[in-house]
Amino acid sequence: MSIRTRFAPSPTGYLHVGGARTALFSWLYARKHGGRFILRIEDTDIERSSIDSVNAILEGMTWLGLEYDEGPIYQTERFNRYHEVLQQLLDSGNAYRCYCTKEELEQMRARQKARKEKPRYDGRCRSGAGPREGVEPVIRFRNPLEGAVVVDDMVRGRIVFANSELDDLIIARSDGTPTYNLTVVVDDLDMGVTHVIRGDDHINNTPRQINILRALGAEPPRYAHVPMILGDDGKRLSKRHGAVSVMQYREGGYLPQALLNYLVRLGWSHGDRELFTVDEMIELFDIRDVNRAASTFNSEKLLWLNHQYIMNSPPEQVAHHLSYHMGRLGIDPADGPPLTEVVKAQRERTRTLVEMARNSAFFYREFEEYDAKAARKNLKPEAVEPLGDMLENFRTLPDWSGEAIHRIVRETAELRGLKLGKVAQPLRVAVCGGAVSPPIDVTLELLGRERTIRRMERAIAWIAGQNAVATQSDSG
Repeated sequence: MSIRTRFAPSPTGYLHVGGARTALFSWLYARKHGGRFILRIEDTDIERSSIDSVNAILEGMTWLGLEYDEGPIYQTERFNRYHEVLQQLLDSGNAYRCYCTKEELEQMRARQKARKEKPRYDGRCRSGAGPREGVEPVIRFRNPLEGAVVVDDMVRGRIVFANSELDDLIIARSDGTPTYNLTVVVDDLDMGVTHVIRGDDHINNTPRQINILRALGAEPPRYAHVPMILGDDGKRLSKRHGAVSVMQYREGGYLPQALLNYLVRLGWSHGDRELFTVDEMIELFDIRDVNRAASTFNSEKLLWLNHQYIMNSPPEQVAHHLSYHMGRLGIDPADGPPLTEVVKAQRERTRTLVEMARNSAFFYREFEEYDAKAARKNLKPEAVEPLGDMLENFRTLPDWSGEAIHRIVRETAELRGLKLGKVAQPLRVAVCGGAVSPPIDVTLELLGRERTIRRMERAIAWIAGQNAVATQSDSG
């Protein structure tokens, strides 16, 4: 059997973390078994669906690298097929028109609640109610009254639903539009979906969908219902917990591989191992190993993972994503050192690409002012002579390399009888604007001779200006 899975989001918002994990699990299952992964856009809720949401979903899938083999397939382009199946169910007696009014249904539910019964449709039109003036009927599925639906769930194990507990659900509204439980069945049937991997909030839909499939003479797919994701407060993950949109994590400076790695570990494990390449995920992932219990989203753990990926991924890969964040700062990476070299210099000390971009901006553009604390501590009058010594040597240095730069810094410290930090730190503040950067030799090599000399001259002049102001203040 050729494995066919699908991810079927509704375009009523962004691609959220829970949806991304479901997509990942479905994608991994298809890839592991050499199958096909389908992207289906369930856009029949026309009032709430939008093209912006569709684009957000497609953008999120692309950024994560979850390429699909078929799609995107839009449900709004399949209405003729849904109406064809509705008529088939009516003709076979597996569906019927219901003329109950909204008021009658509300009264029925009120009486059931008063008797402490589960509110449900009582089947009053099941035997063939006639048309009523001014009432546009809905179409209901004629659910079996006896027997049970057995679901051998690949995550939760065997689940048994008594048909007597399932009422005759609406499969077409009074305006003729099909409902979710019909469209999803027709789509899964027509697209040959063999395995449905989705959130456990759909468990109660599953027996209803299986009964519709059987009424159409089809064999149901295998189902796997994955548990929900909780915030750190134990409640279902939502906007109140912060970033829940996949693309918010891009904006926050996360690598897509890090987010995928984190999502695959939300409910699934392979021993105590934490880090997986995508190829390793495909090789090792088994949907049957997914936990039944809900998983808790831990932002600090994701941040740790992101740092691991920044440190250990190929610099070219990190640089590709860093370029986006440099652009957000208005920086053209062509105006400075190669981004791959910046990644190598910064990756040990930055946890996000936002942080890396911000800390690397000085390589590409002039800073407006010095960090006040760093300048007070390091750009003092006694720093002028060591800075001047190094400046003269840098002007004539034949080999602008980290090794040659380091030699000059070290020799200047020895000549002046100073500790290396007393020379290197004023130099760092002079060229970077602050007290933190990669090792000074690496920093200057990447910065280049021209920018280094210009900024050292600026720092010496700044110190002189500050000294003059202080002298004038003292004399006044």
